[in-house]
Amino acid sequence: MKPTFALMLFLLAGGVDTAGATQPTPRVELAGHRFSTEFATDDASRMRGLMMRTSLAADHSMLFAFPYTAPQAFWMKNTLIPLDILYFDADYRLVSMQLNVPPCKADPCPTYPSEAPARYVLELAAGTVRRIGAKVGDVLTVEGDMGVVD
Repeated sequence: MKPTFALMLFLLAGGVDTAGATQPTPRVELAGHRFSTEFATDDASRMRGLMMRTSLAADHSMLFAFPYTAPQAFWMKNTLIPLDILYFDADYRLVSMQLNVPPCKADPCPTYPSEAPARYVLELAAGTVRRIGAKVGDVLTVEGDMGVVD
């Protein structure tokens, strides 16, 4: 068989089998710094968030996506690590921050609200915002498919 004929058969048969292919690691970039991220795009994953984790790598984050833009508020129930919580509008512009938020030690846990309506919330290890110099007005870049936000 000639290589060109084999290639034609390969393409006609559907090309590469991508069923077992892995997706690239989702990432976000803020203030010139990249972080691997996990997406929380449904009620269950948004409620679970980073609960019960004992650490968060300096180059890792969790991005919460909501199907609406509104004032958002987070709490630290069952969250064992201090966090920087960043609120972004529908255009991924940083509109509010709660920095060095401590784990909740006793009920009722306080809430940490946004100062403006937000659609996305990024959680980073506490101290990250100060380290990278992020500020209100910065734009978050998201790499990866969040899928359906519900």
